[in-house]
Amino acid sequence: MSHSPNTIALHNVSKYYNDVAAVKHVSMTIAPAQITVIVGTSGSGKSTLLRMMNRLVPMSEGQITLNGADITQQSPTQLRRQMGYAIQGNGLFPHRTVAQNIGTVPQLLGWPRARIHARVEELLELFDLPPAQYARKMPHELSGGQQQRVGVARALAAEPEILLMDEPFGALDPVIRAKAQMDLLKIQHQLGVTIVLVTHDMDEAFLLGNTIAIMHQGALRQYATAHTILTQPADDFCRQLTSTNDRALKLLALSQIAPHMRPVTHGLAHSISGTRTLREALSEMLWHHEDALAVTDAHGQTIGAITLEQVRSLATVGHNQVQP
Repeated sequence: MSHSPNTIALHNVSKYYNDVAAVKHVSMTIAPAQITVIVGTSGSGKSTLLRMMNRLVPMSEGQITLNGADITQQSPTQLRRQMGYAIQGNGLFPHRTVAQNIGTVPQLLGWPRARIHARVEELLELFDLPPAQYARKMPHELSGGQQQRVGVARALAAEPEILLMDEPFGALDPVIRAKAQMDLLKIQHQLGVTIVLVTHDMDEAFLLGNTIAIMHQGALRQYATAHTILTQPADDFCRQLTSTNDRALKLLALSQIAPHMRPVTHGLAHSISGTRTLREALSEMLWHHEDALAVTDAHGQTIGAITLEQVRSLATVGHNQVQP
């Protein structure tokens, strides 16, 4: 059997603590070069499931494979060299500079000094932290959002194929958290790394996840796209977790504007980028008391228009797809 690169597959995986199951018979295949989000309430087993993937927590039964190979057949050190790991609170070494923190794993791997320096500078630029300004700073000199970016950069420093993230944005305030989420989407798009992220925040799961795994009481209740989870929740728990009062808005937040544009309508007072979501278009129209917005491309050129009636119609279509 052939396997896509960076594919993690879990086969009937369980974890018991004193005969109590923290994770029960979970099977799932994580798609390469995408973001998979594991979401659930406290104690649902989501972090335990993540930590079994890099053997920080040993399995009680089942099998996990990476690119078709059983992860228990290689040493934990070898395995973790292929997987970056970022946690809530970033875990930076307080007495090491930003550059030294990011270079930690490459240094342990024996990379030449010049290669480490080049990789650190590359990542600092990627995370909008100019090396001349930030490389020599200490962690306490950074804001919470900057510390988190350095933590993720450190996890990516040795060019891992996979990045595991356990509640990485949980300690950030809402404004910084939103920026960190956008940074992660940008980085994943640029690097094509496979990301598995744990969160208890369903909105974060919908924003970041190409695929979402819902955990409850140690069991995998649903594993699907956000659209499928919203329109076809697997059971009452999944339905409750996605909530019923703003499902139409959540559906609108899953679609970019550009595919739904109409031909250009002249004389529109306000515009919005085609890469923004239908939910954001609705918000802008309501805020400006407009029935339509011009849609622009990456260069700010008008390429079409989106109307309030269109957005309302698309929300209605989504509502009609939802199983009662």
